[in-house]
Amino acid sequence: MKVAVVMGGPSAEREVSIESGTCVMRALATLGHDAKSLDFDERFIDALREIAPDVVFNALHGRGGEDGTIQGVLEWMGIPYTGSGVAACAISMDKHLTKKLLAAEGLPTPAWDVFDLTGGTLPLLPGSLELPLVAKPRASGSSAGVAIVKTHEAWTKAMIDASSRTPEILAEEFVPGREFSCGVLGEEALPVVEIVSTDEFYSYDAKYKPGGSRHLIPAPIDHDLTARLQTLALSVHRLIGLRDYSRTDFIVTDHGRPTILEVNALPGMTPQSLLPDEAQHAGISYEALVERLLQYALARLNQISVS
Repeated sequence: MKVAVVMGGPSAEREVSIESGTCVMRALATLGHDAKSLDFDERFIDALREIAPDVVFNALHGRGGEDGTIQGVLEWMGIPYTGSGVAACAISMDKHLTKKLLAAEGLPTPAWDVFDLTGGTLPLLPGSLELPLVAKPRASGSSAGVAIVKTHEAWTKAMIDASSRTPEILAEEFVPGREFSCGVLGEEALPVVEIVSTDEFYSYDAKYKPGGSRHLIPAPIDHDLTARLQTLALSVHRLIGLRDYSRTDFIVTDHGRPTILEVNALPGMTPQSLLPDEAQHAGISYEALVERLLQYALARLNQISVS
């Protein structure tokens, strides 16, 4: 097949996206596909028309790549693409909307509040939450811009730092515990992984720098908790309307209670990424994972053609 791999883009996750896309390109070459890479910039539509691909492999991360933007462009152009559709991506990228859906469905997620930073006035510490808390951009991934706030001074600094990068910030109850993640491929949950980070939490550096974290697969937990996390990951995947693949991140408290931190509509595909590790443990090689994602996209095109 002729495959266009979209990577890069304008978001804070550009470098991670390029690393994901480069790994996908190598896998496509091994599989025998005719792969071409392109950036998501002002020439994107013209470049895509020149390539005229059978399918697009979306390796973008962050704004533009997993918020429904490129999905809308590709829908308009009539080109099949890997991953979730416009609405599901827009919801999953918006942490506030995602958490509202989770809460409405009775799924466990930390208490939160959201603040608009565009007015130029730094928000006061939310009265509904106690320190420590977690401050994070409302719409961003890869833990970019995430900070654990333990003092009033740290809150002010976090708001000043965030105001230069994002229009809105989400403040979330800090839940101590062990970090886990569970991917979904197709309609099946993958093995659960425990994340042991060298940082205070699974930060950007811990995710992407060699040695920043260890992935324990299968997670050293009992069968009941494993099944609970897998069920929750599938529930989130279906609730938001995600497709092909996703990854849900959790904290499990010392009392064994899982809580959902967030969901990723476009999991990373780098050598340090969690979902490829989980797939590998399930007997699915990196190349087989890439091929399966392509086939999911092409199946949708065939369904449209038949109907």
